[in-house]
Amino acid sequence: MNYFSSVQPWHVQQIWDVFLSIVCNDSRSSHCWRWGWFHTDGIGLNTFFEPEPTGLVPGVCIQNLVKIFANRPKPAVDGMSITFYEGQITAFLGHNGAGKTTTMSILTGLFPPTSGTVLVGGLDIQTHMDSIRPTLGMCPQYNILFNHLTVAEHILFYSQLKGRSRDEAEQELETMLEDMGLTHKRNEEAQNLSGGMQRKLSVAIAFVGEAKVVVLDEPTSGVDPYSRRSIWDLLLKYRSGRTIILSTHHMDEADILGDRVAIISQGKLFCSGSPVFLKNCFGSGFYLTLVRKMKNTKIGRASVSMWLPPCTWNVKNACTQSCTAPR
Repeated sequence: MNYFSSVQPWHVQQIWDVFLSIVCNDSRSSHCWRWGWFHTDGIGLNTFFEPEPTGLVPGVCIQNLVKIFANRPKPAVDGMSITFYEGQITAFLGHNGAGKTTTMSILTGLFPPTSGTVLVGGLDIQTHMDSIRPTLGMCPQYNILFNHLTVAEHILFYSQLKGRSRDEAEQELETMLEDMGLTHKRNEEAQNLSGGMQRKLSVAIAFVGEAKVVVLDEPTSGVDPYSRRSIWDLLLKYRSGRTIILSTHHMDEADILGDRVAIISQGKLFCSGSPVFLKNCFGSGFYLTLVRKMKNTKIGRASVSMWLPPCTWNVKNACTQSCTAPR
């Protein structure tokens, strides 16, 4: 069974947890974030890194990045090296405190690195930040909006702040409102928007002004499922020609959006590669959930077992059944 041809985004009850075997010894355990075992399994660390893709333009290059805060004994970022490519969404997957936000803050010039090199579009952030900023778009972890500015005024303001003319900004405004589903809220003040709409506005601001490198720090955190899917659609639509860096701790989000996924913990990069590569490394199998309408469940099981002979069946409830098939 081909996973990608059989599962379409947001048309299934539950998407398989892509990296379940990486972060969880027991899917029902309350202690599901166990990140430190990569060094103890006897397998070389390079096994968990997919070879770099060829024919793609590097948008952001990080080399041996270290960030140490004075009041903390351990580095927030500890020798990280990774490359983000143009035309791709790279998902930073990690638990709270893993170092995702610190890395993104360094990329956008909020924090200086303790050591290491960060190149954005071939320019060093420590010497050419003024030239880099016009090409950057940022959605921070928490909304930073002007309470008494409307949705339209926010987009116009940030678009012109990045050098767009008034006519170009107004044209971009109409496109962005349509893509984000905020047309009916264009004249609404930010303070009157729901949390989900405020988040959508923050994501829209990150893309205005033809930003070539877009950094999104947990853009779907705290939003309702409908708004979350709207943001997903926008990212997939706008990734062409852009380098998009997305942090999340949702495995399904990393699976759907990420062309490449980087898993970090305690400031270190533990593995990176495409979702398919990481599934092949760590995936325990495929999980299929069936909603049954027939009274005779044996017929349904026989049909599935014909295509997945070694599958194991589990009864979830009166209406659904699930089976597990090895890779």
